[in-house]
Amino acid sequence: MSASPDVRNSRRSTNASAPHGVPGWLIALLAVASGMTVANLYYAQPLLSSLSEVFHTSTAATGALITLTQVGYVIGMLFLVPLGDRLEKRNLISALLTVTTLALLAAGFATSFPMLLIASLVSGATSVVAQILVPFAASLAPDHARGRIVGRVMSGLLTGILLSRTLSSLVSDLAGWRTVFLGSAVLMAVLGVLLRAALPAHAPTTTIPYHHVLRSTVRLVRTHPALLRRGLYQAAMFGAFSAFWTTVSYVLTGPGFHYSPVGVGLFALVGAAGAAVAPFAGHWADHGLTRRMTGIAFAVAAVSFALAGFGGRSVIVLALAAVLIDMAVQATLILGQHTVYQLDPAARARLNSAFIAMFFIGGAAGSELGSVVYHSWGWTGVAALGTALPVLALLYWTTEGRQAATTAAAA
Repeated sequence: MSASPDVRNSRRSTNASAPHGVPGWLIALLAVASGMTVANLYYAQPLLSSLSEVFHTSTAATGALITLTQVGYVIGMLFLVPLGDRLEKRNLISALLTVTTLALLAAGFATSFPMLLIASLVSGATSVVAQILVPFAASLAPDHARGRIVGRVMSGLLTGILLSRTLSSLVSDLAGWRTVFLGSAVLMAVLGVLLRAALPAHAPTTTIPYHHVLRSTVRLVRTHPALLRRGLYQAAMFGAFSAFWTTVSYVLTGPGFHYSPVGVGLFALVGAAGAAVAPFAGHWADHGLTRRMTGIAFAVAAVSFALAGFGGRSVIVLALAAVLIDMAVQATLILGQHTVYQLDPAARARLNSAFIAMFFIGGAAGSELGSVVYHSWGWTGVAALGTALPVLALLYWTTEGRQAATTAAAA
């Protein structure tokens, strides 16, 4: 399907203002917006002990807040992100950010734990704005620079994930947990106004009914083997990533380090350095190095977890492992999205929906499994789990060439 006149006009006006198709200020805005919206999923992680005391709930029950927020995100990925192909994107983004703002206000003023759970579910679902902005950037970019531009935007997303815990810890320590949610609500409102003013009009790429959009999303997984493969790759990597960041706080607050919650949040700043690999990953994708660098990233992640297992008593070793793990996860994410976006330019929102939903399911499973493993076998068990997941992905990666040959022969 050819691009609509509005899409072509927005591309022409954008191309005229920047050598790589998208102005630098717009790339920066998309990166910041992606990080700010996805951060809503993680603000509550350092607050669980405080929330448990405030609402008189058990630790296990309070932990459901994180799970429910991520479940909301997966729901949003499956049912809201595909609308990015069906509706005008700027209007869709404005509507979602309005709902996110209201949900965060409800969370900040919550008088009961069920009210906080419902608000978190809604804010998690509508925070998928980040996953509408990324294919938006890919659609605006020319083919030769798409990987680099997506990489820069995605670096903002991963930075938001990593810095959210630190910001939440510091704000709650200074002004209380309600300020975290209320402050984010203000940020979402401001962001909605900025994006409404800055984003170019971007017409829908399909006119099929909504239920057909959802059905076609499932069909894309069946008809594009590369989509399923890259989704499984990233599910393994994000599962390992989530297992690390969910359990490393237990290690840092334990008898070996005695870190405070704020100290744990500051440790997360180290991991944010991993986001620096994003532009390089985009460059590798643009130069045809996707498969090779994916395999290297799997190997780096496995070695990093082994290093973390042996260095569990050294914060320097743990910090080094955190940076390498985050770099590997970020690299495979950028390389995967570059591959997925090339499959069907008219269905990028739906492709992204399926891809992100798969790897967030892996992340939720990794977070839960990491907690279970840690309480049964300690940090050594988590390191073994984290090593095994990228190793399994690497073994699957070795079959990629054979699958491509089989597909070519069948064609």
